[in-house]
Amino acid sequence: DPHRPTPSHDNVAPPLPPGLEGAVLIVSKTNGWRHIEHIPRSNAVLAQIARNLGRDSFVTENAAVPDDARLRHFSLVVLNSATGDFLTPDQLAAFARFVAGGGGVVALHAAGDDSHVASWYVDTIIGARFIGHPGGEDQFQSARLAIAEPDHPVMAGVRLPWSPRDEWYSFAASPAKGGMTVLARIDETSYRPGETLAMGDDHPVIWVNPRAGGRVVYSALGHTPEAYDD
Repeated sequence: DPHRPTPSHDNVAPPLPPGLEGAVLIVSKTNGWRHIEHIPRSNAVLAQIARNLGRDSFVTENAAVPDDARLRHFSLVVLNSATGDFLTPDQLAAFARFVAGGGGVVALHAAGDDSHVASWYVDTIIGARFIGHPGGEDQFQSARLAIAEPDHPVMAGVRLPWSPRDEWYSFAASPAKGGMTVLARIDETSYRPGETLAMGDDHPVIWVNPRAGGRVVYSALGHTPEAYDD
């Protein structure tokens, strides 16, 4: 099943291109559910966004890249639906030092699902426990998003109304209870979350961790390739 690759850990990193400084590392390693629908397209779109910003990028499935020496070449790590505990303890410790030292992290969609159990990752990068998403005919629905922090830089350029069609994650509780700052929420009256997945008025979809040392943002959006084109 291509959605369920055999979990593995990488110990030999690929060579980095010469001259990378302040670059963007895009990692889509999957030790849990693999989002084969969007990963090829989203990796390409994310690399193009970096180019548009004048930044070099390095796209990899190899999770051995995160060590102290290699991470010095990057200012931002994008976890593109990276699932499972894909980092070894040493790699996770290097990643934690990168974040504490001011590094940026953008975690997308399944990078926040329940396949992640390492406590530092769960507490620092996600800060909420994933409990599921609608299934069957309701798996993909249009839903209206409300911006909670319109002046935050992450929300720059977002135009309302915004009602994308996506797979909508629910969480056991709002990450705001753990110190995260919620930037956008889902209006549950605009779609069918189902009884067991309803969170009420506080159903977060994008948030940041203001206490991480670095810049950490998580977005639950992004199951479909079209989400990245948008």
